[in-house]
Amino acid sequence: MPSSPWTRGLNTAQSEAVHTLDGPLLVLSGAGTGKTRVLTSRLAELVATGTAKPWNILAVTFTNKAARQMKKRVSDLVGPMAEQVWLGTFHALAARMLRRHADLVGLRTDFTILDTDDQIRLLKQLMEADDIDPKRWPPRMLGGVISRWKDRGLPPEKVSLTEAGDIANGRVRKLYEHYQARLITLNAVDFGDLLLHMLTIFTTNHNVLADYQNRITHIMVDEYQDTNVAQYLWLRLLTGSRNNLCCVGDDDQSIYGWRGAEVGNILRFESDFCGAKTVRLEENYRSTGHILAAASKIISYNESRLGKTLYTAAEDGEKLKVNGYWDGPDEARNITSQIETLINDGAHLSQIAVLVRAGFQTREFEERFITIGLPYRVIGARFYERAEIRDAIAYLRLIAQPADDLAFERVINTPKRGLGTASLQAIHIQARSSGKPLLAAAIDLLQTEELRPAARNALGSFLQDIKRWRDSVATMHQVDLAKMVLDESGYTQMWQLDKSPDAEGRLENLTELVNAIQDFDSLQDFLEHIALVTDGDSEPEYGEVTLMTLHAAKGLEFDTVFLPGWEEGVFPSQRTLDENGTVGLEEERRLAYVGITRARRDLFISFANSRRIHGQWQSSIPSRFVQELPPENIIEDMAQGMGLGRVTATRLGDGFGTNGFGANGGAGTYSAGGYGAGWRRMAARRGEPADGNWEPANNKAEFTTGERVFHQKFGMGNILTIDGDKLLIAFDKAGHKKVVSGFVSKP
Repeated sequence: MPSSPWTRGLNTAQSEAVHTLDGPLLVLSGAGTGKTRVLTSRLAELVATGTAKPWNILAVTFTNKAARQMKKRVSDLVGPMAEQVWLGTFHALAARMLRRHADLVGLRTDFTILDTDDQIRLLKQLMEADDIDPKRWPPRMLGGVISRWKDRGLPPEKVSLTEAGDIANGRVRKLYEHYQARLITLNAVDFGDLLLHMLTIFTTNHNVLADYQNRITHIMVDEYQDTNVAQYLWLRLLTGSRNNLCCVGDDDQSIYGWRGAEVGNILRFESDFCGAKTVRLEENYRSTGHILAAASKIISYNESRLGKTLYTAAEDGEKLKVNGYWDGPDEARNITSQIETLINDGAHLSQIAVLVRAGFQTREFEERFITIGLPYRVIGARFYERAEIRDAIAYLRLIAQPADDLAFERVINTPKRGLGTASLQAIHIQARSSGKPLLAAAIDLLQTEELRPAARNALGSFLQDIKRWRDSVATMHQVDLAKMVLDESGYTQMWQLDKSPDAEGRLENLTELVNAIQDFDSLQDFLEHIALVTDGDSEPEYGEVTLMTLHAAKGLEFDTVFLPGWEEGVFPSQRTLDENGTVGLEEERRLAYVGITRARRDLFISFANSRRIHGQWQSSIPSRFVQELPPENIIEDMAQGMGLGRVTATRLGDGFGTNGFGANGGAGTYSAGGYGAGWRRMAARRGEPADGNWEPANNKAEFTTGERVFHQKFGMGNILTIDGDKLLIAFDKAGHKKVVSGFVSKP
């Protein structure tokens, strides 16, 4: 193949992808295999060879940042012609098209694109008109339902009654119709409409679709594994009979199913596009051999994948370090100590990352980093800066200090109590005229006729709550007080009813906040601590350790990565397993793969013997993902200690005694009744042979149908059926669950 500046240095697979310019092409790009270079080089090759004019190329990215980077790189390669490429995000390109054809769906070309807040406000108005209770059916939740339908390419008339179910008492489809009609009246669209309207235009105006199919001869898509159904349909329509569609993606990094991404789009590519060619990019330029081997082994347990194996020409590097700790705080302390050691050895703070499964896990690390003065940054809001945490703390501040006007303003209508701008304005006027704080002014205002009866009743109820909570400070433990405030205020219920994707994480954060309060002697001590924690620091001179969730880490890379919290129920997430079964498990495993492949040189994975979850200490066993790690890629004594290799030792750490955990709280040895038994029980549950000679604890207990038993996580229950060592139990609070006999005991 002729050489050009953008093709020099490409490996064989990359070169094949760049020079395959016609027909359907799937570039299956593993982590760190140079997909961005392939994308930009292929686009440059299309232009330079005359295969397509710049204005005949549509290049789709998932973020504006990626679009800007691609445009700059292509401009550097082929010059100003790059400006004529149709290049942008799905939404940006669809908006550009919709501006030209807005009249075909009843809009003017100057339509407004609403953000989420505007969308929710509009839904609230329509719900009030339709007499839909916003407390029972939060507008944000119903907005999420409508957005998911749009992501699937479903306008109101295509939503079946079965699909709508009993949401909003069976009226959600009608609400969707009213919402769409109101948007047309306002000459507005939301983000989902940009693609949905274009699908409507393409399918009802064939001349418009034909014009785009003639104009756009070649389409390129980045991160194809993250596309939803509407995006897939839009691409298929634009591709037409030419079939010149090049999709770059990695099915093993499809981790956004919870927000509508459909991994099936990439898995079905070869059947969807006749004659499709697949090029696998497997040579990794980021990570060492041991890291890649571990990632490849874990992801191989997934069945729904196209298959590829990463490799590198670089050295094998350091083996993975897998550590077990006594509990969550012990894990945070030890990881912080390891970071300090790395820094002393010359590592740069900005090249170290701690990646957690859920946002609530960041708190213990933030507390530890602050304690020792370790500079850090959180991608996303820091724990105490998250909106739900600020709301909860505002309640506690107002209880502790009734003159805290900022706290009063934050909570008076959160959750909604019918106390809007007019009520708050009246309270402010009263406060200014009397020279009192807002809370005291509100008490005075309640004795007047200034407020409407409904608002006066709502304010009176709120003030009674505040008084009752304040009276409880002297007699109630601060943890119980915090729980009572969050429950009785309706704040917890607000998020329980919210069906948006981030609601679960917000509830977990609130639970973690209550956990944090347990560590202090009084509510006042805790609030003082919070004030100090949230005091902004100056920009550190030597960088910061990065603390973030695994989802947020996709696309990033670091020299050293710590992956804490690898326990069953935490990672993989128990809620994901319960709600989505095998599909959820495979997405969780892809998330593990993403986490592992963020590391360039050093990777630390850890789990804890116990962790405080929902305010209670719970024993835990290591994640099944730890069991799936290849022992040959883990430091030998660690692999042996976890039963991942030959059972010639049970030591997991150095210098911590001979049985159980060492006195200093670090990782130590595990006896036959400890994690060894856990591994055996987990292996039995998965139908796999367990390594080594360990015997499960209590595995000789015999059970009978109808017998009363206790489970550490699910509580008390009665055995319904027995199948070998598998028990079907009707738990008092958790419902029917299948468990292994080794996990239950007789009370």
